[in-house]
Amino acid sequence: MSSRQLSQKGRLWGFCIILLYTTPLPCLTNFSQAKELVYKIKEGLPKGTFIGAIGVDLHLDFTVDPPFLFSLSQKKVSEQYVNLKNTTGDLFTSATEIDRETLCPYSSVGQACVLSLDVIVLPQQYFQLVKVKISIEDVNDNRPTFPVDEICMSIPENTQVNTRYAVEQSAVDPDLGVYGVQTYWLVNDFGVFTLDVEENEGGELTPFLIVTESLDRERQDEYITDIIAEDGGTPPLLGAATLKIVITDVNDNCPKFTESQINVTLHGNSTKGTHLARLHAFDPDLGANALISYSYSDRVPRDTRSLFHLDKLTGVMKLARNVDMVTGTFYKLTVLAIGPGCIPAVATVTVHIIKVVTGPHAIIPRYIASEKDGVVSIKESEPAFSPIAFFTIKNIGKNQRVDCYLEGAGPFRLVPYQEVKNEYLLETTEPLDYEKTQKYELILVANNSQGIVIKTFLKVQVLDENDNAPVFQESLVEISIEENNPPNTFLARLQASDNDGGSQGEVIYLLGGDAPGIFVVDHVTGVLTVTTSLDREEKEKYRFIVRAVDQGTPRRESIATVVLTVEDRNDNSPRFINKDFTFFVAENFPGYGEIGMLSVTDADAGENGWIALSILNGSDIFMIDTGRGALRARTSLDREQQGTYHLWIEAVDGGEPALSTVTMVTVLLLDVNDNPPVVLFPQSNQSYMLVLPDTTPGTSITEVYAVDKDTGMNAVIAYSIIKRKGGEQGSFAIDPETGNITLRRELSNRGLYSLLVKVSDHGQPEPLYSTVMVNFFVNETVSNESYIQSLLTREADIEVEEKPWYIGQMTDGPERYELFPCRLVLIVLSVTCLGLFFLVIVLTSYICCKRYKKIRKKRSEVEVPLKIKNDSAQFLNRKFRQISNI
Repeated sequence: MSSRQLSQKGRLWGFCIILLYTTPLPCLTNFSQAKELVYKIKEGLPKGTFIGAIGVDLHLDFTVDPPFLFSLSQKKVSEQYVNLKNTTGDLFTSATEIDRETLCPYSSVGQACVLSLDVIVLPQQYFQLVKVKISIEDVNDNRPTFPVDEICMSIPENTQVNTRYAVEQSAVDPDLGVYGVQTYWLVNDFGVFTLDVEENEGGELTPFLIVTESLDRERQDEYITDIIAEDGGTPPLLGAATLKIVITDVNDNCPKFTESQINVTLHGNSTKGTHLARLHAFDPDLGANALISYSYSDRVPRDTRSLFHLDKLTGVMKLARNVDMVTGTFYKLTVLAIGPGCIPAVATVTVHIIKVVTGPHAIIPRYIASEKDGVVSIKESEPAFSPIAFFTIKNIGKNQRVDCYLEGAGPFRLVPYQEVKNEYLLETTEPLDYEKTQKYELILVANNSQGIVIKTFLKVQVLDENDNAPVFQESLVEISIEENNPPNTFLARLQASDNDGGSQGEVIYLLGGDAPGIFVVDHVTGVLTVTTSLDREEKEKYRFIVRAVDQGTPRRESIATVVLTVEDRNDNSPRFINKDFTFFVAENFPGYGEIGMLSVTDADAGENGWIALSILNGSDIFMIDTGRGALRARTSLDREQQGTYHLWIEAVDGGEPALSTVTMVTVLLLDVNDNPPVVLFPQSNQSYMLVLPDTTPGTSITEVYAVDKDTGMNAVIAYSIIKRKGGEQGSFAIDPETGNITLRRELSNRGLYSLLVKVSDHGQPEPLYSTVMVNFFVNETVSNESYIQSLLTREADIEVEEKPWYIGQMTDGPERYELFPCRLVLIVLSVTCLGLFFLVIVLTSYICCKRYKKIRKKRSEVEVPLKIKNDSAQFLNRKFRQISNI
């Protein structure tokens, strides 16, 4: 060991000794035992979300002095992800959301994503190092993504059904577990594809494209749709990419000639290189499978082949050398179109070489329209009488006459342009129509007086222009579909055709601007689908347009109107307009009278919306009109027997299966004054009560007690004495509310006293009442009951009280006695207040008129009415005291 190392080791031991004597022992103990806390949170939490309380979880005593201080050793981590409250140790999320995929980009399923922090607890005597681990739990915050926006796959057209092709560019979802990619599906499978998903040993899902129907590249060479990746979240998140399926060609077609018989006329003085014809064969395949080579058949003699040159690639036939023949000659050439692995196609070219006389006249063409290889091209949009070419007749003798005319069908004519110079103009006689005829063959014939005939052959090719708009097979497409259909349901296939050729006749389909977003039309096939389930109750009929647009310039289009009718299904139960119903009806309501109406509706249509009502309980008393919903009682109802009825009404629709709903109807009977009061005491007119002669006035002797079966004001009872027998007037008083009878005057005579008491209710429109005879026998004892009974049965006149019960009680009753003075006081106070009000108005007017006078004089004038007012108040108080004393 070197001296330098010994020196360093000594310094270290010295530092430890100093630290031992200067640092409290508890600090060293805490330092040596670092604690660990684990918290779990979800990713993506907002700022200020509580994570955990370190101080509380460490069971620290926050009452100590000096207080605890908490700090993070990693400041960068604190600023980025968490905030620590230094006084309590509470952890919160910071402004930066925690993204598990960013924090732990390489974590896998089953592997936790942990954010580790070191928290230091100070001051020194409480020092602790706390290891905090925050476990970040995954949430479904990422949607699946494909590595490319467009996935291109190539499939041969002769692929067998059920062949599987792996989609290598599978989607990736940074989330884990169930939040990762769970399945794949195609937006449109075109009826020829399906998608299957396989899971490898590592748990990765790979989609496989399966061919379910035979393919034909010549019918459709590519399919474009969207492939959707779906994760397992709730709700699931989707990722999409364009899937382009290219159908590659195989050699399943052979060449075919567009014309299998070609006739060519050639003059005997034609020169080398003269164009004779162009043979054209077509193979629908692509690339090497569509390569075509042209050659003569072996049956064509060698010398003939040497005279007529045939280009192997283009099929152009020309003269290989000059022709110098005085006599006519005929050649028949057999040409083969050879494709790879195919039987050659055969075409026959017939060449007529006509004789030439020395120094004959000749036809010299000069083309106005575009010409190539003897074929003149003219647009179908050219108007009538459009010039095509000039023809000049040469080598005409002085005395010779030449007739020129046109052979061949078509809207053309040959007219002299300048007859002196023997020039003729070829022009159209009417507009051409590519859709009717694309090609014309014309022969210009020049015949002189010597019988020499010269012919010139001319082909006119009509060029197509976008002069036809697409035409729908049906301009009005009516579709019916039941509601509650599954999403992406097929509705119809719209078809439109365009008579133009090439790209100008290609039609794409588009939805009009009035089409709701739930409808989708395939641009190529015209298949119309609805992406969501339809609800007839929400909307019964959809009407929108579909456009068919060609690819010409300018584009032309036509429209078809689609009318979609959503047919009803019984998916709605009847609904009452109220949750429950309450009807008030007066008792004794006549039988079969209408108690109330129950309104019920059904959103469905037709039989599904027919509603039948029935009573589940109480049908022996009540009935219901199914058509109108009117509730009726079979008989008159009596409130005193039953005041409330609770009925359960069921509404059933006419669907299959039927749907129903139930509501509760409460029928409350309103009271009618149909019951007079019934006197319960005294029990009869023959009963009596013994009253002692020395009974003092004001004593309650007895009471009349009655009840009324009605309710409300119909059951409020009033008692009054209407007739009497014996005693003086006013000897007895009855309380109109309680029926309590009291003695008002001393009874001077012994014997039988009788009172006829009227018991009346307050019913409307006419109160009902009963009467009862109240008998008093004034004596010390009852010595002879038979005598008393004879008195009760003896007919005698009963004097009528001079005043009705209410007037008598107001004057004689102890409670009613005070009513009159109070009313008098109120009248006096009202009159006094009204007088004071007018007095104040007069005084105010007087003061306003005198406001320009001197202040001193005005004050003296004001004091007078105030004094008068005080005197009036004193007078009013004096009058009020007098009335109160009455």
